[in-house]
Amino acid sequence: MIKIKNSREILNKIDINCQSSIRISDNIIIYFDPYNIENRKNDADYIFITHPHWDHLDIKSIKNIIKKDTIIVAPTSVIKNLDHSFNTLEIKTNKNYHFHNLAFKTIPSYNIKKEYHPKERNDTGYLITLNHITYYIPGDTDLIDEIKNIKADCIFLPIGGTYTMDKQDAVAIANIINPSVAIPIHYGLAVGTKIDALYFKEHLNKEITCKIYF
Repeated sequence: MIKIKNSREILNKIDINCQSSIRISDNIIIYFDPYNIENRKNDADYIFITHPHWDHLDIKSIKNIIKKDTIIVAPTSVIKNLDHSFNTLEIKTNKNYHFHNLAFKTIPSYNIKKEYHPKERNDTGYLITLNHITYYIPGDTDLIDEIKNIKADCIFLPIGGTYTMDKQDAVAIANIINPSVAIPIHYGLAVGTKIDALYFKEHLNKEITCKIYF
């Protein structure tokens, strides 16, 4: 795909706390699966949640980043666990959404031959375009057919195995998508180590920039 932004420019917009807790700042501030955020920031314009597991749906972290007009975007399995006082947008998979200054598509996220993330729960990854940069945030998924044709400038991929795809599958799909930037996530907590992240980085196509955050 056409590299519309250089890698450094993309990386300057990203911060990762741990696990799959991602923050993107580009005129607006978006958090994905905020987890283990101890300090009060209250700066989120949007919070996107992929599914209801404890390391992705962390109410304490949400309260530390939410502000009066924050919108929480999430599938039904998450929405039903949120306080009714939150501003929410309940989404479904395989849909396109456009509002304000961003557009996104919901991508299925599930396990194959494992029961941790069943397809029928409709866990949701996000393909989001913000100021002409497209980011793919997958949630906890295996290497499934639905992600093989994704086009994105920056992708975040789980590498820990057990509950998600492993490092080998993450490398395989990253090299198929061939983004400007690929970042390993979902390791270093329950499963996976920095050694897996280093493997991921070392086996990417040479033109892909990779940054290890933790």
